[in-house]
Amino acid sequence: MTEPRTNSGVKTLGIKVPDALHAQFTLVAQLDGISLGDAALRAVELYVQTKRSEPDFAARAQAALEEIEREAAARRGAIQGLFGEAASAAEPAAADTTERRGRRRGEQS
Repeated sequence: MTEPRTNSGVKTLGIKVPDALHAQFTLVAQLDGISLGDAALRAVELYVQTKRSEPDFAARAQAALEEIEREAAARRGAIQGLFGEAASAAEPAAADTTERRGRRRGEQS
């Protein structure tokens, strides 16, 4: 079932629908007493639920996750290559500066 919608964490989706399908969609939503937006949301939820139950879906999702991890590792390596050891050495220095600033303001660490 759908959860109440709020403005935070919501994306707007615009789609083109053939006239005949739009007329049917509108009629079905009216018969169910819901808005087109709510009907579309239900359709998307049903689509996701249906795809999740496909036998190869988990394997395809795992492959996509592994590709994301490979791309992230490549990007991380590229950034580290740009800054080399300087980036690693700068991180502890930044923490030390923050601690010193806090002490100067009378805060205890």
